[in-house]
Amino acid sequence: MNWLKSFVKPKIKSILNKREVKENLWISCPETGELVFHKELEENLYVVPNSGYHFRIPAKKRLEHFYDRGEYKIIEAKEVITDPLKFKDEKKYSDRLKESREKTDLNDCVIITEGELDRMEVVVAVQDFDFMGGSLGMAAGEHIIASMERALEKQCPYIVFTSSGGARMQEGILSLMQMPRTTILVQKLHEAKLPYIVTLTNPTTGGVSASYAMLGDVHIAEPQALICFAGPRVISQTIREKLPDGFQKSEYLLEHGMLDCVMERKKIRPAISNIIKIMMHSRKQSQNSVATL
Repeated sequence: MNWLKSFVKPKIKSILNKREVKENLWISCPETGELVFHKELEENLYVVPNSGYHFRIPAKKRLEHFYDRGEYKIIEAKEVITDPLKFKDEKKYSDRLKESREKTDLNDCVIITEGELDRMEVVVAVQDFDFMGGSLGMAAGEHIIASMERALEKQCPYIVFTSSGGARMQEGILSLMQMPRTTILVQKLHEAKLPYIVTLTNPTTGGVSASYAMLGDVHIAEPQALICFAGPRVISQTIREKLPDGFQKSEYLLEHGMLDCVMERKKIRPAISNIIKIMMHSRKQSQNSVATL
């Protein structure tokens, strides 16, 4: 009996685990069914080479690609009450937070950082949809505000990559209050004439799209990203009409003047770099003109 427990059972488990690892090495493209080797997908920034389908990219991977040499510093934000309403549905809110933190190795859905982009100082915030759907709660709002304040302090460009299902219902009105709070800081960036660049990724919806996500100087979107306040299914059921093909996808919004461009992931970094160079040069000229008056 000891022989069965100590040798046979572990051996069977190891064989099963090996099979699971081999299966996970390949990922199927949702559009074409094409199988892509996971390492190849990761090297291509989580974009399927042939179809161009954009998988969600982990927040830390995006930052590593975006910054010079992949180096950046985390900005500290104020701590907030973890579960202000003691909310519970099928699970306690505190338990959901714990699970998301273990899954993503993040404290909340927003990472705020500072570093260099082509030797220019920038502040970058990234939302991770894998953390409770990138929902905007008190902690996420505090992170966005802290990062905008850091950009104002350093007088440098501010960049945000959005990905969110909207406000965090477990925090009620406290979550909704993050919309006006972040909007006030966006206004301060505009008053300081600092570049504010928004890249909208799939999906960007709800309270995030109704606040800081659509208030940038320049709006870039990844291909086929869902960008909206209420989703197409809700709208279709409300008005009882069939919606146009591709409704609320980034290409549709570009056609209707709500975006500046739709761009594949690997082109976004150099594009933002060029935009910032132009905007900061224009800002410097404007300041010099004021100084000579």
